[in-house]
Amino acid sequence: MPVDRNIEFFDVYKLNPQKDLFYAMSHGVNRAVLKEGTEDDRILFLNKLVKKIPNIKYDFYGFANKQPIWGNNFFRTLINSKMALNLSRGKPTKYYSSNRIASIMGNGLLTFIDSKVKMNHFFSNKEIIFYKNINDLSEKIKFYAKNDKSRIKIAKNGKKKYFKLFNEKRVAKYIIDISLGKNYNLF
Repeated sequence: MPVDRNIEFFDVYKLNPQKDLFYAMSHGVNRAVLKEGTEDDRILFLNKLVKKIPNIKYDFYGFANKQPIWGNNFFRTLINSKMALNLSRGKPTKYYSSNRIASIMGNGLLTFIDSKVKMNHFFSNKEIIFYKNINDLSEKIKFYAKNDKSRIKIAKNGKKKYFKLFNEKRVAKYIIDISLGKNYNLF
C-alpha cells in the first residue's frame, strides 16, 4: 500500500503519545459501524491479547463495542499511541496487509506484524517487529512499551524504509510502466 508525505506526515516517534498500542478494524471497507452479531478471528485474538497485557494502555477500535473510526478521527487517534498492531482479517497470508500498514508505519508508530506475513522479505527487525504467536506478541508489546529508546529507533527506521519502498511516486511509476508493458522492478 503506498504512502504519501501529504497524508502520512506525522513522526509519532518524536511525539509523546498517551497510549501504548493502537489498533483499528472494521467489518468492511469504510463501513461506518460494526455489524451486529459479527465476530471474527481478530476479535478472539484481541480478547486473548488484552488479558496478556493488563498494564498496557491500548486504544482499539472496532472492538469491545468501540465503533470503527475514519478520516481525520483515525489520524488524530492514531498519533496518540506509541505502537500499533497490524492484524488483518483471516489467516496471515504472505505479503497481505490492509492499507492500515501504510498509515501506521508511514506516521512513525512502532508496528507489530505476524511473521507469517513474510514482511521480513522487505523489512528487518530494526524496522518492524515480527511476532510468532500471541505470547511472543504480548512480551514484545510489554518490552517496547517500557523501552522508548529502542521503540523510537525502530519506528523511525520503519518509517524511512516504508517511504523508500512504497512512496506514492514509486508505486505510481510501477503501475504506469507495467500498464505500458515495460519491465519495472519495484524492488
